[in-house]
Amino acid sequence: MVAVAVLQAFGAKGPLWLRRGPWAQLPARFCSGDLAGAGRRESDSRPTSARQLDGIRNIVLSNPKKRNALSLAMLKSLRSDILHDADSNDLKVIIISAEGPVFSSGHDLKELTEEQGRDYHAEVFQTCAEVMMLIRNHPVPVIAMVNGLATAAGCQLVASCDIAVASDKSSFTTPGVNIGLFCSTPGVALARAVPKKVALEMLFTGEPISAQEALLHGLLSKVVPEAQLQEETMRIARKIASLSRPVVSLGKATFYKQLPQDLGTAYYLTSQAMVDNLALRDGQEGITAFLQKRKPIWSHEPA
Repeated sequence: MVAVAVLQAFGAKGPLWLRRGPWAQLPARFCSGDLAGAGRRESDSRPTSARQLDGIRNIVLSNPKKRNALSLAMLKSLRSDILHDADSNDLKVIIISAEGPVFSSGHDLKELTEEQGRDYHAEVFQTCAEVMMLIRNHPVPVIAMVNGLATAAGCQLVASCDIAVASDKSSFTTPGVNIGLFCSTPGVALARAVPKKVALEMLFTGEPISAQEALLHGLLSKVVPEAQLQEETMRIARKIASLSRPVVSLGKATFYKQLPQDLGTAYYLTSQAMVDNLALRDGQEGITAFLQKRKPIWSHEPA
């Protein structure tokens, strides 16, 4: 299974997989809040909440009092929500959003003091790296829905998602250099999303960029007025959810696999992927449906 394989690669233990009802809803303790993050959380709730409906899993960073800081607890909770039933055909797309005016302020600086010690610091950054790589390696597309400030590791989270939709009030910054902690790990995702000189200016100065600038440089897929953010994000998610999961999964994996390759290798890998795609049941169903001038009926079966 994809999720188990990824966890084994990181040497991590998998979460307990729980059965989901016909609503395709995550367990009750995962389900506080709607897509926009509204709703009251249980007193013992985790720092994220999640709900799944019609193939779309909405994961919400739900600690606005701490500006949705990516504490170790937040990162572990986010990792669990991302991995939950990752191989289920019922899951087609993931949306990550946040409660409050800050998408995420990045790492919790209280966890990065000398008192916590080097081993704890290493666990924080290792866990953060795991979450970012899980997003990249996940079999379904992951969309960031941003409404507000995304700072440091919060900006890293946005840059790591496959698609990012933001409101026009959002902004993005990697200000670690201003407090003596260079944003080296956020720079990994940032440098893969925007041109090198744009990334370095953000990293060297710590100055924010607007949503429109982020769109111009490739950090975002789309910028919309705040009132349209949820509607537009859901429109994209519903479109993806209406398609064949194995076809989309193969396409996502192939896209990232070919990206760092030279031109010849990229075409070799993608040519193989096209042949593999044709061998999928849904690959043949799509072509047959097109020739018969009807809508395809996806099986969502991997072969």
